[in-house]
Amino acid sequence: MRSTAAAERGWVVPFIALGAIWGASFMFMQIAAAELGPLPTAALRVGLGALFLLPLLIWRGQASLLRQHWLPVLFVGMLNSGIPFTLFAFALLSITTGLSSIINASVPMFGALVAWLWLGERPGRWRIIGLVLGFVGVSLLAWDQAGIKSNQMGLHPLWAMLACLGACISYALAASFTRLYMQNVPPLVSATGSLIGAALLMAVPAVWLWPAQVPSANTWASLVVLGALCTGVAYLLYFRLLASATPSRALAVTYLIPVFAVGYGIALLGEHVTAGMGLSAGVILLGTAMATGMLDPGLLLQRMRKSAQ
Repeated sequence: MRSTAAAERGWVVPFIALGAIWGASFMFMQIAAAELGPLPTAALRVGLGALFLLPLLIWRGQASLLRQHWLPVLFVGMLNSGIPFTLFAFALLSITTGLSSIINASVPMFGALVAWLWLGERPGRWRIIGLVLGFVGVSLLAWDQAGIKSNQMGLHPLWAMLACLGACISYALAASFTRLYMQNVPPLVSATGSLIGAALLMAVPAVWLWPAQVPSANTWASLVVLGALCTGVAYLLYFRLLASATPSRALAVTYLIPVFAVGYGIALLGEHVTAGMGLSAGVILLGTAMATGMLDPGLLLQRMRKSAQ
């Protein structure tokens, strides 16, 4: 009985650890992008993540599978790593880590929408209501930021928010593409291959856009943590989470990320959270939970009726 209970609770530690690590990724991206720029930051992140996972891929004898599926894996690498990492790094030049992580929490909502439009997975009534609620939350967030003036670089926060939304849509497209064309590819192969592919495709643009000044030691340290910990180790934790928890429970880690990201921003970067951000975050999380089926008000109402009888 004890071993069974321990197995059921085996997802808790990687779940919390993954939320804490991915929550910190926004902070390290912001630090690195301030000196390097968005694209070199994203390119180095995927490159270091690939170097971290590649020895494990070879050790497990799955390198041949990567050669077999190199083309779809390469495409997923841009959708799931290259594009979103670059867009988030760009956004963090003008908005806080907390705000960007709140928008990131809408990824499952966009995943449900793309699956509906692309895969034909028509959602039920409550899921459609959840999609609408999620978009209302994003709109409230945009409204809350609309009156803020452009920063020193001339970038208005709304442009940064659009970049975050583009990253979320890219993640959602990658998820549906993976379900269609990569179901037989092991997760470690997909993760390592996609990072390698993204690194190769971004290498030349990153060199072209490399800053003239030499990056500081603080920037290099942030990049190492971002690539090795927030990308390499995070993928390994995610695989473990998928193995020890249900997919819906693993997906819920997206809700935990803003908690840590906002906390890091307040404690370490001096950021603050407005009342509008808090309200918008609540609406986004509620809508996303309903859109993904993690929260089903209809089922809750049925249970309440049964218990009342």
